[in-house]
Amino acid sequence: MKKWKKTALIIGAIAVLTGLVIGGIVWSKRGTISVQAGHVTREDLAAIVTASGQIKPPPENYASVNANSFGKIIQLLVKEGEHVKKGQLLLRTEDIQQLANVDAQKAALKTEEADADAMDAAVQSASAALRTAEADLGQAQAKFGQTRDDYARGQQLLKDKLIAQQVFDQRRSDYQVAGSAVQSAEARVNQAKAQYQQAIFNRNMAKARIAQNQAQLVGMVDARDKTIYRSPLDGIVTSLPVHLGENVVPGIQNQPGSVLFQVSDLSVITAEVKVDETDIVNVKLDQPAEITIDAFPNKVFRGHVTEIGQSAVNATTGQTTTTATTTGSSSTEEAKDFKAVVTVDNPPPGLRPGLSTTAKITTATRHNAIAVPIQALTIRTRRELAEGQNGQKGKGQALAATALSDAGPDRERSKEELQGVFAIRNGRAVFLPVETGIMGVTDAELVKGLQPGDEIVTGSYQVLRTLKSNAKVKVQQGPPPGQALFRS
Repeated sequence: MKKWKKTALIIGAIAVLTGLVIGGIVWSKRGTISVQAGHVTREDLAAIVTASGQIKPPPENYASVNANSFGKIIQLLVKEGEHVKKGQLLLRTEDIQQLANVDAQKAALKTEEADADAMDAAVQSASAALRTAEADLGQAQAKFGQTRDDYARGQQLLKDKLIAQQVFDQRRSDYQVAGSAVQSAEARVNQAKAQYQQAIFNRNMAKARIAQNQAQLVGMVDARDKTIYRSPLDGIVTSLPVHLGENVVPGIQNQPGSVLFQVSDLSVITAEVKVDETDIVNVKLDQPAEITIDAFPNKVFRGHVTEIGQSAVNATTGQTTTTATTTGSSSTEEAKDFKAVVTVDNPPPGLRPGLSTTAKITTATRHNAIAVPIQALTIRTRRELAEGQNGQKGKGQALAATALSDAGPDRERSKEELQGVFAIRNGRAVFLPVETGIMGVTDAELVKGLQPGDEIVTGSYQVLRTLKSNAKVKVQQGPPPGQALFRS
């Protein structure tokens, strides 16, 4: 009986001792948070901007041809996908009226040219008549001078009674007749001059009518030529939405005309992508890019940025902000993108405009950079950090310190947000502000704040949201289900 009691006492003592040990362990680990941990490392980082879009030739390497006139397609000399040369005839629309107008205008022009030739002959005839009249005038003036001298001498001879009165009268009559002849010749010269000027005017009018008819002929030839459609460049017919016999219409005001065909030079290919407004500031000309095309799976093509849009593009409508504002459809709350053009360095054969593509543009690189997982970065306010520090003090001191920080000029400062990482120091998570550089796909560059080899908290996401500075932590041996693995 005594032996049994002794055994019971020993067992009871062991149980009490075990309970005290377990309780002490539990008491010592109260408030401990399980976390995932990793180490600050050195690695090569690259900042990547990913954007989607479609394959397009450069604007100068493709052209869409629209209808220039009303009419029915009477000739279609090409098929979609065919290679064409610049100036090659591809399509014609009906041109009966246009050809008739050109023929009629050519006939009218020939008539005016014949009239101009006649007017030119009339000018030459009037010029000859004027010269004849001027010669007659000269002859009459000479005759007038001769008779005037005879008349003057006759007056002296009559006074000296050396000639008969009859002879003097004849001389006076000849003088008067010569004067009248001069006046008549002068009148004929003036008339010839007027006729000559009229002939020149008629000839100039004929030439003006020729110029007018020539201008009208140019317009009618242009109207005829607008029924003839040729390839604007060397390339491939990448779109042919019309068929033989279809009626087409030209553009009216702001409405474009019927699209007849599109010719593209695919020797140079670009990927036109839409970059998010938060990333566009990092995209620069000549930055390298990797391009994937849905139609070419498991293949990556190299390229470089050759153009960056300056106007935002509405992510929903595809309109630029300027166009959207003009049409009244803009909304400041909608997401906006910016156009970026990446030229493919060695485009493969078989590419077509409109193929879906994704471009990964390398905007920055760092060699052997200090890096941490992006998920390890978190944000805390100064007030939250102060609460974590004060948590190590007595409760009354913590409340007093928090109340003091909420008063006066420190109130605004307490709301300031700091970016940092929780470093693990002596079993506690200590918040350390850091300065970051470029962001890689999964890691971020640290410019200041930590050194390689430092142990940091990397997860989980739920823990990092609520973790306080100086909290006790325990590193998990393995990540919980569903959590990402980080290098340590």
